[in-house]
Amino acid sequence: MTRLWLFVSLLLVLAVPAHAAEPFDPFDAAGIDPRPGAQLPLDVPFTNDRGESVTLGELLDGRPAVLVPVYFNCPNVCGAQLASLFNLLGAVPFALGEDYVVIAYSFDPRETPAYARAERDKLARRWPALANSDAVHLLTGPETASRAVSDALGFRYRWDQAIQEYAHASAIATLSPDGRLVQWLYGLGYQPNDLRLALTDAGEGQVGDFADQLLLLCYHYNPRTGGYDNWVIGALQIGGTGTAAALLGFIGLSLWRERKQREGGDGR
Repeated sequence: MTRLWLFVSLLLVLAVPAHAAEPFDPFDAAGIDPRPGAQLPLDVPFTNDRGESVTLGELLDGRPAVLVPVYFNCPNVCGAQLASLFNLLGAVPFALGEDYVVIAYSFDPRETPAYARAERDKLARRWPALANSDAVHLLTGPETASRAVSDALGFRYRWDQAIQEYAHASAIATLSPDGRLVQWLYGLGYQPNDLRLALTDAGEGQVGDFADQLLLLCYHYNPRTGGYDNWVIGALQIGGTGTAAALLGFIGLSLWRERKQREGGDGR
């Protein structure tokens, strides 16, 4: 019995390192689970780059928002994500602060307001008016706050101990004025029109003019691509293909009838 117990214990000891040695899979650890309409927690405390305690509810203040999950000390895509967003904000015909706000929050609980201030300073070198706007909020905070918001968004991330970096997706979200997730724009390739329509959609009719609302009828948000597909163009393409096929069929039928008539005349 003693030998059997020693054998089982040895197996357990050997199994622990084998399990711990499993490679880190960033594709399993990071990603986005689409949850349109999900309500974000608006009362969890963050800290802005001035060291003031704020909540998402206070920052929204009845306006739609562009929400960016990042960490400011990211050595890879986070800086490019913010730069890409700010590069497009100038092409959006809405008033920052009046029509919408921009909120970037760090999901790294080790970061302090100093990291957020450094990021604002970087952005201000190229986009001073936008980056220094009171409607741009760069937040840090405890793990409980960032995790609560990320879980509500369906935004998954995890720390990779081996390379000392976070595995995470690159995307921005738009929020309705009451803090519900409207949609995601993925990667860095979304266009000014995508951002414009996303804010119009998030504004629930309060952002954008009649032409913008009409565009939403013509464009359909595609959650797989994180952009908008033009239904009108698609319908015209399908209709054009169908018309061409019908025309070819009509021509073919006319030629066939003409040939049959000739054959009938020759037979007489």
